[in-house]
Amino acid sequence: MTRFLTPLAIILLAFVMISCTAQEGSDTSAQPVKSLLNEGEYIPDIATFLQIGACSPAGYTWDGKTVYFRSSMSGSSQIYRLTDKGWPYQLTTFEDGIDFFTLGYTGTMAIVGASVGGSEQSQLFLIDTQTGRVLQLTHTDDVQYGSVAWSKDDKHIYFRSNEENKQDFMLYKMDIATAKYNKIFGDTTTIAGYNFIGDISQDETKMIILHLTSNVNDDIYILDLPTGEYEKVSEDDGDVMYDNTTLMPDNKTLWLTCNNNKDGMHRMAKITIGSPEVEYTDDGWLDPKWEVESLSFSRDYKNMYAVINEDGYANIKMRVVERGKEIKAPPVDGIVISAQFDRNGDVLFSFTSATRAPDVWRWYPRSEKLEQLTYSIYAGIDRELFSEPELIHYKSFDDLEIPAFLYTPPGYKKGDKIPFIIHAHGGPEGQYRPYFLRNVQYLILNGYGILAPNPRGSSGYGLEYLNMDNYKKRKHSLMDYKAGVEWLIDNGYSKEGLMGIRGGSYGGYVVLGMITEYPDMFSAAVDVVGIANFKSFLENTRSYRRALRESEYGPLSDPEFLKSVSPIHKAHLIKTPLLVVHGENDPRVPVDEARQIIRAIERSGGVVDSLIFPDEGHGASKRINVIAEYRKQVEFFDKTLKAMTTDTKKN
Repeated sequence: MTRFLTPLAIILLAFVMISCTAQEGSDTSAQPVKSLLNEGEYIPDIATFLQIGACSPAGYTWDGKTVYFRSSMSGSSQIYRLTDKGWPYQLTTFEDGIDFFTLGYTGTMAIVGASVGGSEQSQLFLIDTQTGRVLQLTHTDDVQYGSVAWSKDDKHIYFRSNEENKQDFMLYKMDIATAKYNKIFGDTTTIAGYNFIGDISQDETKMIILHLTSNVNDDIYILDLPTGEYEKVSEDDGDVMYDNTTLMPDNKTLWLTCNNNKDGMHRMAKITIGSPEVEYTDDGWLDPKWEVESLSFSRDYKNMYAVINEDGYANIKMRVVERGKEIKAPPVDGIVISAQFDRNGDVLFSFTSATRAPDVWRWYPRSEKLEQLTYSIYAGIDRELFSEPELIHYKSFDDLEIPAFLYTPPGYKKGDKIPFIIHAHGGPEGQYRPYFLRNVQYLILNGYGILAPNPRGSSGYGLEYLNMDNYKKRKHSLMDYKAGVEWLIDNGYSKEGLMGIRGGSYGGYVVLGMITEYPDMFSAAVDVVGIANFKSFLENTRSYRRALRESEYGPLSDPEFLKSVSPIHKAHLIKTPLLVVHGENDPRVPVDEARQIIRAIERSGGVVDSLIFPDEGHGASKRINVIAEYRKQVEFFDKTLKAMTTDTKKN
């Protein structure tokens, strides 16, 4: 009979037959399904965890009616448009995803930066924000374009490019109608290096430019766009960072954040053009204990906000510019990023926490209404399973207090000695923050503890702390990680033989540094796009990055020091099983760094495994590769750490 039925009818018939069978064999048909769903804890594999989504704001029309957000729901990072109709429309379809998105002033066009295979050599594309039609504006694959700003009439864009010598970033102006452009700022002698667009004045006659000379120092210039004349605005001694610049309509008052103060903390400030004096002006509005990580104004300059970095968490404060009256902030607790006002004074922002995937929200201050605009999927995983970390502090070798985030599995009892993974962040000027991390939640649900320190050299704690690991103090930060391991053992969380470590980029160097400096400390290590040899790294990293990296790690003119801190020269000491992950197209840390350490360990008879992606750069971005990487990490830690936990609790 069934050969005469449609496929859908066959499925429905089968479902009815199964339902009837359940009814005949049981008093209630709902019971088998209910008991199946409640049988044990449902903790899927790592691949399912990595399907959990994330949405972040990419643009917002001034009328507040159209929102653009960025998500990898399609498998790579793309832009989606969301209107009051409530259904997101995928606007971009770049095979390798996008690098950045800059919405035009009127909202009808946008510039997308996209590169191939993780190369980071972003090309510029013009996008029609209604249809998604694409026009490629630049065609030089070995050049990086970025720092895009639109003119107020949407006829021109301003951007930076290193096309002149592949090293120094100059600033350009392009006519959108013809795609022709000309240089407006920069040269290879006096203003070489990194130049960024800080802001463009309301009347579009002035441009604020940030000229980065090292990772901890930049200068401010103001460019007269009609004449091309420019002058230096900032004047200081030593390392000072200026950021988050907004030039007010008077073309004289420049709001910004700056750390040129006694404690080296980024504060809200302003400068009057023509005078280099920095005036700190928070008027008691912001807690001086914490750094201001972002500062921005509405398009009409009526409202402003500041995002405060509170020991890794990020909270927003808002106020009316003219009267200084505080605007009630959205009632969220975690990490707020990418805020933007519309003409009604409502605020679009991204919010995430350790237990909540990033999503886009809108806050209506007048009515105190909080509206969630995007809904990241959780792949069938109950959010109630996720855990918040505990913020702890421990003392290092010199009594310096190190902040760290401690994750323990649900139901963990103090005194149980469990496998722990030390998480080393990148940078080194980065900061571990309690974002939603899928793989971290997976690991703790599967019995692992995680300790994520912010050692000396991390951002968020002031300039003095940031500079504590520079150049010849490099190994001091490794000693901070060592102190973290000792703290875990001394406080009964773990024991020798159950310690692992992993890290990416500079964190990858930390991994290699730790297993060479302290060969008996770890039983498993994962190095992701890490530095093995500082000399070859500095020689082979992209030329536009070299000067900034030398200021942090030490110059090529000091080869003996670079040798002394390079793990490759102590690879014969490695006893720890190591997994190395890298991308063939990495422009920051070339893949030869991975191959060097793999060869060295193999020569000395050590245990090393690897995963090299031919279509990735500085870290995997395509979903299929991300899944492959973390599946490999989980299998590696399960084999090297978890298998060793039998009968170890409370021993």
